[in-house]
Amino acid sequence: MKKLIPAYVRVPVIFFAVFMAMEYFIDSGDRPAFIKFPMVSVFLFVFLFLLIAIEITVSAVDNITYHLLTEEQKIQLNEANNLSFKDSEWYKKLMKKLTKTESLDNEDQLLLDHDYDGIKELDNNLPPWWVYLFYACIVFGVVYMVRFEVLGADNQEMELKKEVAQAKIDIAEYMKTAPDMMDEKTVTLLTDPADLAAGKEIFTTNCAACHRADGGGQIGPNLTDDQWILGGGIKNVFHTLVNGGRDGKGMISWKGTLKPKEMQKVASYILSLKGSNPPDAKAPEGEVWVEENVTVAVK
Repeated sequence: MKKLIPAYVRVPVIFFAVFMAMEYFIDSGDRPAFIKFPMVSVFLFVFLFLLIAIEITVSAVDNITYHLLTEEQKIQLNEANNLSFKDSEWYKKLMKKLTKTESLDNEDQLLLDHDYDGIKELDNNLPPWWVYLFYACIVFGVVYMVRFEVLGADNQEMELKKEVAQAKIDIAEYMKTAPDMMDEKTVTLLTDPADLAAGKEIFTTNCAACHRADGGGQIGPNLTDDQWILGGGIKNVFHTLVNGGRDGKGMISWKGTLKPKEMQKVASYILSLKGSNPPDAKAPEGEVWVEENVTVAVK
């Protein structure tokens, strides 16, 4: 039996439909799913190969079967294959409504007097689908002109600018409350005892070796006085934790070890050590830092 959709159309459609479904249902971030999950892509290529092999096999079987038929059977099969949905009554009625075509028997009634070197013209009506589309374009043009030229609605460029501006505002608001997106510009001082206790634990594990458990300083500077080498305050201390100290002899960067929220806690704990005056503390280094406009995180 003659198939409605040829194999060379059917196979690629199935293949790309599966690919599009994979892209839609699999969350692969900013990379295509077939690149992020290569084994799935390999499976799909194998699937495509099998489809092609099946189509080739079925086509070969059809050809062999056709040659085994008698002449009468071949004629009947060919007649059946030549029938299509275009020969159905509903299709003919639908095309009649869409095109308003006239029968060839009425051609003499449609002929105009024009004769161009033997070429004659028929006075056919415009197809209804074309007329309706033309009217729809006129309505669209009127609505477009009134909306954008009279009422002054935003065009695409203005919409883009507004969306970009709003996106920047949304990102800034998100950055204020997203711990993992925190930086020295958005970090705030923590004063809650639970946060300071967590900061103390992080400090004891990672910082006590150089600054002593009480912050009095050993290899690193004293953290309990009011003098700072790279600046005090929550923003400067957080910046130092993220980027490290002085080149060649300063503290390493902790951004690969600690999360921003953890560095906020340990920085807040370090600042809480001011004035604790531990015994045998290291001599002050740097310049006196006076905090201004302190921002405290309130829970």
